[in-house]
Amino acid sequence: MSQDRKEIIQLIDQARESGSSQSKACDVIGISAKTLQRWVQADSLQDGRQSALHSPVNKLTELERLRIIEVANEPEYADLAPAQVVPKLADKGRYIASESSFYRVLTAHKQLQHRQKAKPTKQIKKPKALTATGPNQIYSWDITYLPTVVKGLFFYLYLVMDIYSRKIVGWQVYAEESSALAADLMKDICLKEAIQRHQVTLHSDNGSPMKGATMLATLQELGVIPSFSRPSVSNDNPYSESLFRTLKYRPEYPEKAFDDLPAARHWVEGFVDWYNDEHQHSSISFVTPDQRHRGEDEKILANRKRVYQQAKLQHPERWSGNIRKWDRVKVVYLNPAKQKTVIEKDKAA
Repeated sequence: MSQDRKEIIQLIDQARESGSSQSKACDVIGISAKTLQRWVQADSLQDGRQSALHSPVNKLTELERLRIIEVANEPEYADLAPAQVVPKLADKGRYIASESSFYRVLTAHKQLQHRQKAKPTKQIKKPKALTATGPNQIYSWDITYLPTVVKGLFFYLYLVMDIYSRKIVGWQVYAEESSALAADLMKDICLKEAIQRHQVTLHSDNGSPMKGATMLATLQELGVIPSFSRPSVSNDNPYSESLFRTLKYRPEYPEKAFDDLPAARHWVEGFVDWYNDEHQHSSISFVTPDQRHRGEDEKILANRKRVYQQAKLQHPERWSGNIRKWDRVKVVYLNPAKQKTVIEKDKAA
């Protein structure tokens, strides 16, 4: 930049020697006479803009910065934040730098993170991927709140579903959360569904009723394999979460709280009957959970396919492509690995 200015000054000087005025020469060059005057002054070839970089007079030297790092890592101060280090140094008659300088230097050296000794971070692994190819292989269960007429008090709905068929295989409403009550429910389900040892995996979250000693002992006695979600990760138990959403968004869901346990149980019983026997679930090709649980879905879907094929044969001009897919969902995944192609994803239908 300074070389350009020198050349401009020389050109203007040559123009003046040839008889041109300074103002006209400046106009031709595109600068003002004041700018030219400033440039020809002593030391004016340096950039005088306010944006020019200057080294602040109070800048710490490299030795002072190293001293801050050294002091901050002394055993007495290694576990303390700068806000605590600076006053402790002052109490001993020492001033190394301001608190803000400590923060700035430690940040630049990536030493401002928590510096105390701490337990290593616990690695929480994703639950093992599970696959169901038929009914009574993988159950999912959870507990949800049902409001009562007494503010702050709730009834508790225990709900167990088969993720392959989406059938609610067992449920109960109680006035409390209890591992023992959950264990009794599982006993009833295993008896009703004729579950053999090591036939079923039961997936749930990490609530106390799910991991209580009575429940775990009962599962071991029944030969049911427990599986648990990661703490505070609802996506690890998507089927139960989806089912509860369907339940609470039904038009028949009471606007007012339940008066007593019989009232709550009566309503849930009606919901379960509808869900299992009437509800055509979108994620299992619009058959009911009961139909799929009994293995009737294959015949139903094959019949639907024939109906559509015959309709297309009768009026092919009304079909721009293939008929609607009425394929049977053969595999259902729970917590599949990311790299695996998920054949089916559950929806709240």
